Amino acid sequence: MQIAVLLYDNFTTLDAVGPYELLGRLPGAETVFVAKEPGPVRNDQGSLALVADKALADVPHPDIVLVPGGDGTREAMQDEAILAWLRTADATSTWTTSVCTGSLVLGAAGLLEGRRATSHWLALDVLPLLGAEPTGERVVFDGKYVTAAGVSSGIDMALHLLGRIGGDEAAQTVQLLTEYDPQPPYDAGSPEKAPAEIVAYWRRQELVNVG
Repeated sequence: MQIAVLLYDNFTTLDAVGPYELLGRLPGAETVFVAKEPGPVRNDQGSLALVADKALADVPHPDIVLVPGGDGTREAMQDEAILAWLRTADATSTWTTSVCTGSLVLGAAGLLEGRRATSHWLALDVLPLLGAEPTGERVVFDGKYVTAAGVSSGIDMALHLLGRIGGDEAAQTVQLLTEYDPQPPYDAGSPEKAPAEIVAYWRRQELVNVG
């Protein structure tokens, strides 16, 4: 099973690495980081790079496609090389997935037309512009398309996929071995729970400009 994790300039690291850590533990899994060209790709903080093993053209038919989000989402949505690769890969993939604003890239490729999908809470209103039906759920399955909400939800998505692919015991084993047992010190991980003034501040900011 080949898992292709798309990298593009200014992606969010955990969007890519969180699912990689879990899905890569599937028996027989081959995880490949892909980009327009092989080599290091900088994250959206600029202080870390992941190395793309292969160019997009070298991985035309992965079993699982994973698209992270990040500050570079707008540029990725307008990059015809990336969009064409996604359409090609999706034609034969078993699962096409995204984390955070990665769903907007899938939408820009025309893959979410008429489908339920999620994204970062600040970007949900962009999904209808791309033909998708937005939902505030943390992980959304619609056929073979799996979208996860903001950054940390990619880990939950990976566990859901592990269960679908390898069964409950396999997913529970990976959860145990990675000791994924969240106990955050604050209960502010969604706009419904966070202090209203913090939510209002970030709603005034521009997360993704698709104008």
